[in-house]
Amino acid sequence: MKLGKLIGSWPLLHQLDGDRLGLGSAARSAATAKLRARTEDAERVVKSVCPFCAVGCGQLVYVRNGEVDQIEGDPASPISRGRLCPKGSATKSLVRSPLREYKVKYRRPYGREWEELSLDEAMDMIADRLIATRAESWEDEQEGKRTRRCMGIAHLGGATLDIEENYLLKKLYTALGIVQVENQARI
Repeated sequence: MKLGKLIGSWPLLHQLDGDRLGLGSAARSAATAKLRARTEDAERVVKSVCPFCAVGCGQLVYVRNGEVDQIEGDPASPISRGRLCPKGSATKSLVRSPLREYKVKYRRPYGREWEELSLDEAMDMIADRLIATRAESWEDEQEGKRTRRCMGIAHLGGATLDIEENYLLKKLYTALGIVQVENQARI
């Protein structure tokens, strides 16, 4: 390669030619000029909210061929202004990971193997255990004072729940007499 051509390819010289910030031709090579954004082929873009914590960062979900193709931060979000933390950036794996489970898995006490249950069977099992535990641990009074509470059940909520979901859960637990209710977002 001739010295003049080599020197002419230096990014610094491109910056002196009008690309002072190095964002245009100074930062572009023949290989990068051929690159296209993954989101270019999306059929539609759906606005969403990151499910990982209580911050509620805005997301843009790019859909191609009826499937989630890419998830990025939403620049229009007043909360995150287009930024996502590492967990939020990896949200696509929640729906597209080959390791994602689509069935309820259950391992019986002292069991060594997981078995698949139908959603109805799993929900019935949870309801039966909730009712039985509440009946066994109900405390009507303590030291002569009326308590009317269930001390055998506690709830630790996840930060991905929105305020409306947390409100409804708190109402349910209060109605059941459960007093040990906390949310992971506050810890």
